[in-house]
Amino acid sequence: MTAEPAIQSTDVELLNHLTTAKAKLLEQVGRRIVGQHEVLEGILTAILSRGHTLLVGVPGLAKTLMVSTLAETLDLKFSRIQFTPDLMPGDITGTEIIEEDLTTGKRAFRFVHGPVFANVVLADEINRTPPKTQAALLQAMQEHEVTAAGTTYHLPEPFFVLSTQNPIEQEGTYPLPEAQLDRFMFELRVEYPNADEEEEIVEETTGADMPAVSKVLDGPDLISMQQLVRRIPAPKAIVRAAVRLARMTRPNSDDSPALVNEYVDWGAGPRASQYMVLGAKARAALDGRPMADLDDVKNVALSVLRHRVMVNFAAEAAGRSAHDVCSELIQEGTWLREGAD
Repeated sequence: MTAEPAIQSTDVELLNHLTTAKAKLLEQVGRRIVGQHEVLEGILTAILSRGHTLLVGVPGLAKTLMVSTLAETLDLKFSRIQFTPDLMPGDITGTEIIEEDLTTGKRAFRFVHGPVFANVVLADEINRTPPKTQAALLQAMQEHEVTAAGTTYHLPEPFFVLSTQNPIEQEGTYPLPEAQLDRFMFELRVEYPNADEEEEIVEETTGADMPAVSKVLDGPDLISMQQLVRRIPAPKAIVRAAVRLARMTRPNSDDSPALVNEYVDWGAGPRASQYMVLGAKARAALDGRPMADLDDVKNVALSVLRHRVMVNFAAEAAGRSAHDVCSELIQEGTWLREGAD
């Protein structure tokens, strides 16, 4: 197999532009959002990889404001869908209505676009709606299109879904099925701010004014940068390490350690390997580097894996979550050493 070519010289200027844009984006979003730098970098990494993101955090941590502000700095159309038990699929994708021509008196069906027809879609508390409605997002997330009444409509590009979940209150919720969880590139944990950050939040949000933010990029810029990420080479060691780590999460396989055989029912599929490599490329691009390395894979691995690994009853009895198992696998490092061989 021939080696993947290095990034072209014509891309160097775009790579430098991306690095500068990242700093400006974080500065602009920082006018309204205090802290949460790792979450913001994770969202940017997913966006550059054309991936979707699941944000997990308790209420009141500004998840919605974070996403809407980021969409504003990217000059993208933002849409928020509040998921509730009575939400119907047509409330997301859109519906056909009968429209009468006042001149001729003729009636015809017209499709009215739903809120999914946006560049950045915030699916707020996605686990509060039944599976039938959750599934309305599947085609949109995978194919970037919607089919209604036998007609397929393409969604605007770029297109991202960022969903939120409350990890505490589980009454009246419908956990996302594994097939839909697998559509999300990352699961990012939005944590409480520290004491200094919380004081700053209170000071800034109890005044009269909302800080304004400026546009940093637009849709065509973002599409060009997504294409750049695809052109960044992934050395064989990167691919081998990502595949090895994903295979280690699958119980009773040749690669699985005792920890996985004891505590895991189902491991991550090939999409996890793909997303670890794409995420590594995106992180390298955001840092202005023309090639991804093993540290980039390690940095994105936990966000890619923890919502794809299903632990068993033995793990629950021992107080071990999928997050714990994946963290231990990543830190153990066998997959890194073998990937480097």
